[in-house]
Amino acid sequence: MSYQALYRVWRPRTFRDVVGQSHITQTLQNAIFGEKFSHAYLFSGPRGTGKTSAAKIFAQTINCEQMPTKEPCNECAACRGILDGSIQDVIEIDAASNTSVDDIRDIRDKVKYASSSVPYKVYIIDEVHMISVNAFNALLKTLEEPPPHVVFILATTEPHKIPLTIISRCQRFDFKSINNKVIVERMQEIMDHEKIAYTEDALEAVALAAEGGMRDALSILDQAISYSDGKVEIDDVLTVTGGVSQHILTDIARSMFEQNTQNTLQLFDTMVQNGKDPGRFVFDYIYFLRDMLFYKTTPDLAGYMERAVVTDEFKQLTELVDVDWIQDAIVELTQCEQQIKWTNSPKVFVEISLLIITNRYSESNQQNKPAPSDDVSQLVQRISQLEKKLTEMGTAQESTPKTSTPRREAPRIKSKTYDIPYGKIRTVLDHAEKSALQKVRKEWANFLEQLKTTNAPAHATIQDSKPAAASNDSLIVAFKYEIHCSLFLDHKEMVESILANTISNHLIIIPIPEQDWYELRQEYVNNQEQTHSDEDKEENVPVVEEAHKLFGEDIVEIRE
Repeated sequence: MSYQALYRVWRPRTFRDVVGQSHITQTLQNAIFGEKFSHAYLFSGPRGTGKTSAAKIFAQTINCEQMPTKEPCNECAACRGILDGSIQDVIEIDAASNTSVDDIRDIRDKVKYASSSVPYKVYIIDEVHMISVNAFNALLKTLEEPPPHVVFILATTEPHKIPLTIISRCQRFDFKSINNKVIVERMQEIMDHEKIAYTEDALEAVALAAEGGMRDALSILDQAISYSDGKVEIDDVLTVTGGVSQHILTDIARSMFEQNTQNTLQLFDTMVQNGKDPGRFVFDYIYFLRDMLFYKTTPDLAGYMERAVVTDEFKQLTELVDVDWIQDAIVELTQCEQQIKWTNSPKVFVEISLLIITNRYSESNQQNKPAPSDDVSQLVQRISQLEKKLTEMGTAQESTPKTSTPRREAPRIKSKTYDIPYGKIRTVLDHAEKSALQKVRKEWANFLEQLKTTNAPAHATIQDSKPAAASNDSLIVAFKYEIHCSLFLDHKEMVESILANTISNHLIIIPIPEQDWYELRQEYVNNQEQTHSDEDKEENVPVVEEAHKLFGEDIVEIRE
């Protein structure tokens, strides 16, 4: 087979080719050129962002015959041998299939032997988080004090699964998702070199679908080239990715804003029948609305738009729709995107969300309209009747002797973006301990710092929050912004793992918006006070009866 996929042909061969990671490549180049590079590195970040490629380039550069240099020459015997795999001193290990202690012990036994044909022996362990705990323990001593001719490079997409004892022995570099603009520029360079025609909006659609991964972008581009008829266009990309065209998104948005429920559902159903994925539709629609919001707020932000193209149709829709409607739709669709990850019927959830957005806006319009005078009179009359009934019920309740005091719960309005687990929170409060909360608060700053270096998106969701109450196995965290409660759930397991490493105790984190926490806490305190008061009264009842018997009801005076 002579054909090679684009991502293999255009795999980076120099640090300069590793796009979007200049903060890492420049540091490594300076360290190599000054011959001050470390014995162990940890490369972490999303898939397809250049971790393994950078590791191989690093191995080539430190073994290049032109050392000291900032780039491998790719021409000397050492560079060519590492590239074609003929030099056995650069060892790539897939940790997913070499997870046992024996595999790591084999590395530990061979590490002491000097390299045969190049100055440095380099071990590149990919997806290192997959190896077992015992294997990590076997690697510890070797990683801390390897022979001077050995360099370890560990690569992973999930650094939070790596023991802190391993991380502390490595220089860590966090690869970030690559900016869409950078991905498009790289693809333009490749397409021009390959002499393949394309449209710019097609490459922008590829970059959006790749979600920050260069390798994914080139794989999608490869598919689009195969599908296209000589020129890669936007429709070719949308077909291979399952994406939704801007024309469809515009029609659905207009129909929803105009409260045309029937047309909205028909458009969505037709799109699904034509093979579009409901989940992909939600993803595209959120970005489309985001671009609308940018353009409507400040047209100068058009350069930051990632999904929409500014056409006459787009301009007309943006002028028609108001900002509140766009924001409300984004919040609802974001919640929908989280829900459809765990269901076998994503189409149903999307349809419900579309109806909620349309009907909610319709209801808000109705609320702004003045009610007819007859309706107002009837409403006032009904309110008066209800107030009278409530007064009668309150009087009757006061005259009825109480045997027990049930927990009072104030009626609550359902959160727009997050369903608060009131039952779980009250259970934690019943078992809450001040010492447990103080322990968490003492380490909270260290925990946030560790989380920031491990996973920046997760840190962004929880940085505006504070521990509110804790038991031996659970922690209530009050979030400043309600939307962050929902976003936090995507990172919950990982965040709990980092917290467990920090405080040496695993706690289940239960998020709650700050305002709701204050209300719930006050309600809980009031209930506790009422309960203790009633218990005291019940305990005093026999004493009162005995006093009446001894001294008579006319003499005995009862004071609270």
